[in-house]
Amino acid sequence: MFEGLQIGFTDVVQILILYFGVYALIRYVKGTRSAQVLLGFCVLVVSLLVFTSLFRFDVLARVVYFLLIYLALSMVVVFQQEIRRVLAFVGGQHLFSRQYALRQESVPEALCRCVLNLSQARIGALIAVERGISLCSYEDSGIKLGALVSNELLFSIFTPPLPLHDGGIIMRDGRIAAAHCLFPVSNQSELISSGMRHRAAVGLSEETDAVVIVVSEETGRISAAYNGRLHQYGEDKVDKLILRWLRVAMPHDRRRALTLLDWVMKQAAKLVRRRTDAARRDTHAS
Repeated sequence: MFEGLQIGFTDVVQILILYFGVYALIRYVKGTRSAQVLLGFCVLVVSLLVFTSLFRFDVLARVVYFLLIYLALSMVVVFQQEIRRVLAFVGGQHLFSRQYALRQESVPEALCRCVLNLSQARIGALIAVERGISLCSYEDSGIKLGALVSNELLFSIFTPPLPLHDGGIIMRDGRIAAAHCLFPVSNQSELISSGMRHRAAVGLSEETDAVVIVVSEETGRISAAYNGRLHQYGEDKVDKLILRWLRVAMPHDRRRALTLLDWVMKQAAKLVRRRTDAARRDTHAS
């Protein structure tokens, strides 16, 4: 029965492609409403084919084959949302393109933007960014959050008289680890005229290596405390200065996606440079 049946390498590859394609389709629609529609379509097609083949209804078989084409086209309309989602996912894999315009905002940039908005609204804020020395002991004095940085969240935290507006927040691994935290107060004589937020920022920077950003409630001025010193800035280039402090405190969040095309171009440039240098050396040697 199977004499003369030869299965080559290309046949095995095609079978595997079909297998993984059907398996991926089943996994994708499993547990969704589309799975019921797909199951109903398969049952209908198989029933019609079996019915016409068992009773040898040649005329009905031709009609069924003719209708299957329109049924297949109708599935495109039925599964248009799923097809659109798959195409959007495939198009979102930017392996061979540079997408600088759609680059996601990093955590230091988002936090800097929030700090500037708090300054314009004259809302006091105290933000400590954890570095090498752990701030868990100060985190225990507040309310743990583990939330992403957003302008709305920071406004809801620091706007008085909301419950969390007193104290400061602690940033860890690009997230707001805790809010309403109590920081040690510095006793430096230069800070006698400063507010409690500024003295707490300097006090925390004296005991840890954290970078602490302060927004004055009275003036809206932004300051940065580090290593026991308070750096106060005016309105001139304050956004760049604060962003620089935050990037120093969170170097792992200065991400730039390296696409496959970037890597290939970089390796090609290195190869061309090596060959150029070798040609120059050969020229000088001769």
